[in-house]
Amino acid sequence: MQAPFTLKSLLGGLVLAAASVTCAQQTVPIFGLVELSGTGATSGSNFDNGVKLAVKEINAAGGILGRRISYLSLDTQSNPGVAKALAQKAVDQSAYVVMGPVFSGSIMVSMAETRRAEIPNFTGGEAAAITQQGNPYVFRTSFTQSTAMPKIASYIQTTVKAKSVDVIYVNNDFGKGGLDAIRKELEARGVKVVNAISTEPGQIDFSAPVLRTKQSGSDAVFIYSNEEESARALRELRKQGYDKPMIGETVLTSQKVIELAGDAANGAVAHVGLTADAPQPLIRKFGDAFQAEYKVKSDHNGLKGYSGMYIVKAVTEKLGKFDSKAFAAAMKGVSLSVKDHPGILLDVSYDANGDLDRESYMTKVENGKQVISSVLPPVGRK
Repeated sequence: MQAPFTLKSLLGGLVLAAASVTCAQQTVPIFGLVELSGTGATSGSNFDNGVKLAVKEINAAGGILGRRISYLSLDTQSNPGVAKALAQKAVDQSAYVVMGPVFSGSIMVSMAETRRAEIPNFTGGEAAAITQQGNPYVFRTSFTQSTAMPKIASYIQTTVKAKSVDVIYVNNDFGKGGLDAIRKELEARGVKVVNAISTEPGQIDFSAPVLRTKQSGSDAVFIYSNEEESARALRELRKQGYDKPMIGETVLTSQKVIELAGDAANGAVAHVGLTADAPQPLIRKFGDAFQAEYKVKSDHNGLKGYSGMYIVKAVTEKLGKFDSKAFAAAMKGVSLSVKDHPGILLDVSYDANGDLDRESYMTKVENGKQVISSVLPPVGRK
């Protein structure tokens, strides 16, 4: 009497196991290496939420090539060493694509693992060095510093008409790369960098850096740091009565900085590659969906994660199959339009290095809100 029951149980187990394998084969494993804690928590959480919102929408619409996305977020703790270990974990679990990290210092370390496994890796990092190492598997969701800095340097020269500038920057890969890029572009336009003032990630007290720039006599200050530190710098600038232009790139006028700095953010100007305040209907639709899902307004990192996930969908569907190596090859020189792929939010093209090109914006904080002052065309379409 026992043998038939055992055989029946065994057969049932085999059927369940086969069903589990089939289910696993019908999903697309994508991993997020994101800063959910530590100094990058604001950036990483927004990026991660953008990815998750896109995954939810894509799965609700039938997935990619009929397969649902299985997305798992892993917390890098804003630590490059942890990011590297988590990249290996994603490799071990056969990731199709890896999203993140956002911090340049972390992606610079972790992308060696995804490259070795030939897995495409999208990053929110902006340091120019990320795509200057010949890694064929790394792709940006934002401008590289070498694309963005010429735009902001031209603004400083032609609109602000500054002859000299102080730069307050964060002492990490992101900040040092930005300092090198903005100094090069400013000096090429005859604008002198009087002081390059280094600050630390997580720095609380900005009284000394601000006092130094206030006493320098320069025509403006360029602030290049992370969200929390940028907000502290703005508050200290206002506290010390600084009354000259406060200029940044991407972060300075972002939603989180406005929330943290309060009235001190008013008047700050920045070039941004992505903003939920852009006038395009698709971006406004995204902003409403993000607000409804997470009860907060998205910053530029949320748009990076969201549009990046839709780029994965678009290129995979153009390819017609799930093949990580073929996907990376198909990314080289690809151009995608919102007409065909609304989720990418803006027309975008990629070069052979993994750098993207699309339109961008000059913004200014007015009455506690980021306002678009002008729309700048893609670098390739002047």
